[in-house]
Amino acid sequence: MKKSYTLKEFPRSRIATFDTFSVGMMKHHVSALLEFDVTDSRRKLQESRRKGQNVSFNGWIIKIISNVVQQHPEAAAFLYSKRKLIIFDGINISIAVEKEIDGEKVPIPLVIEKTNEKSAIEITAEIEKAKNRMLSERDIVLEKKPAPYESLYYRLPGFLRRAFWKIMLRNPGYAYGKMGNVMITSVGMIGRINGWFIHTSVHPLSFGIGSVLKKTVVIDNRVEIREILNMTILVDHDVIDGGQMVRFLKELTRQIENGEELNLTKP
Repeated sequence: MKKSYTLKEFPRSRIATFDTFSVGMMKHHVSALLEFDVTDSRRKLQESRRKGQNVSFNGWIIKIISNVVQQHPEAAAFLYSKRKLIIFDGINISIAVEKEIDGEKVPIPLVIEKTNEKSAIEITAEIEKAKNRMLSERDIVLEKKPAPYESLYYRLPGFLRRAFWKIMLRNPGYAYGKMGNVMITSVGMIGRINGWFIHTSVHPLSFGIGSVLKKTVVIDNRVEIREILNMTILVDHDVIDGGQMVRFLKELTRQIENGEELNLTKP
């Protein structure tokens, strides 16, 4: 009996995803699966939009994360040696922007630089600009022209590509410039998922944004229906200890649930 099947070639950019997954599995990340009550924050966000301020949920979340990392910079530090950390002044956040290449939707990295110096409005505008930008399969990172040697990356065998990532991570200055010190992936924003997804990352600090779902919550001994955001956070235990981690997560929770940065004025 003749077997019937289809061979499908995946986009070249997927190769980097395979490699970062392999290298990321070697990191000493601690996973935190959290829920945030964003009911009041989403209401503030809608009010901001009614005032004509173009702020996306992701743009706002990126700004909040930038604020908290600036207060707790060790959370996004790189391990420089066995006894030293290197903490960069700016916060560069890598996100994935879904683009269409040759008729197929592909996630392409975008590094938003110095998010600590930008407003949520400016961050939103930068993301939208990247989404509307035309590109080809030769593009590796949005808004960054690939160097000649980077174009050779996809022609290398797997063990050499993974060696490239390991070497880059041992050079924090180069890694920071190319991929940032914080990574955000928003898989849950594509569709409603009742749960968390556990991702991997080569970054010292990484966020997996899940869906916003309506759930029953007890507030002041009353049962209320609230909008809850699921989020997975990976923190590199090599650069931050448990106490610092808890303080970081506590401040992140406070700012997200209070809707910080949403009393906005146009830049």
